[in-house]
Amino acid sequence: MESSSPAVPFPLLQTPIETNYRACTIPYRFETDNPRKATPVEIQWIDLFLNSVPSFRQRAETDPTVPDAPAKAEKFAQRYTAMLEEMKKNPESYGGPPDCILLCRLREVILRELGFVDIFKRVKDEENAKAMTLFEGVVKLNDAIEDEAKRAENLVRGILAGNIFDLGSARLAEMFAKDGMSFLASCQNLVPRPWVIDDLDAFKLKWTQKTWKKAVIFVDNSGADVILGILPFARELLRRGTQVILAANDLPSINDVTYPELIEIISKLKDENGQLVGVDATGLIVANSGNDLPVIDLASVSPELAFMASDADFVVLEGMGRAIETNLYARFKCDSIKIGMVKHPEVAQFLGGRLYDCVFKFNEV
Repeated sequence: MESSSPAVPFPLLQTPIETNYRACTIPYRFETDNPRKATPVEIQWIDLFLNSVPSFRQRAETDPTVPDAPAKAEKFAQRYTAMLEEMKKNPESYGGPPDCILLCRLREVILRELGFVDIFKRVKDEENAKAMTLFEGVVKLNDAIEDEAKRAENLVRGILAGNIFDLGSARLAEMFAKDGMSFLASCQNLVPRPWVIDDLDAFKLKWTQKTWKKAVIFVDNSGADVILGILPFARELLRRGTQVILAANDLPSINDVTYPELIEIISKLKDENGQLVGVDATGLIVANSGNDLPVIDLASVSPELAFMASDADFVVLEGMGRAIETNLYARFKCDSIKIGMVKHPEVAQFLGGRLYDCVFKFNEV
């Protein structure tokens, strides 16, 4: 369903939201810091966004839907770079002080003003097509694991492996351009446990003891991430009798899957009986989250999602943007998982982990 109404808070956040919830995980500054001088952490993060400008400009230059794309891409690079440099001098400029939501928002605003609606469209379509051919094989490998706890772990590893497909990370965009990525190799090459945040054993135990009635999963990237990571997990929940809501972005941002794209992907993966490789998918709903960034502020979601999610008893946030850089410490009225891979050195440093380390945070109510 399309969302045109004003945004509302996600109903499963612990209340009062004003005192219990802050979207951004990493504090760039504290109250004692000089408001007119950028902090070392602000400068570090502004530099991270500066480093990603060339890969965004490259994508924009080749956007076939925008007339005069190379010149406009150059204009984007100049304007965004100038904004970021200005924020280093005056952190209160452009609606600052900066946090990861504002830095993402400014980048999207400039791209959209110049007519760039979806600069990653081509690569998303290619990766979705590739991942769809592998979907059946991946779920059959999972189905062959008889031990429930081991199967749950395999599904979790699949989500983490799929989450590597993230072109918002300058380093991964470079690796990806070189040689693509193999999903199954990624599953085998996750950093060894224990991960930097690792509640997997507690989750596996709960998985064997409990079924949830309704889950809300906030999805992240296109391609292997959503198709080979999230959908096999969602299918397993469906098989166990859980209704599943997949919450996807309203508008394109980086290579994140959007609400219309996800509806199309699922309709292609279902057979003529509405099943996902033998599992009834009538309990699977795609919802428009109302979000248009690679991070998410749960104080502001679409009314449709809020309505559908109000009686859910399980929330899953997936990906570095939605589950680590924002919402890692979000507290819910129900069981929740935050799962993603650490793809920025700055995040690894904050968490005290390694680059490409994994986060699996499970909170029971």
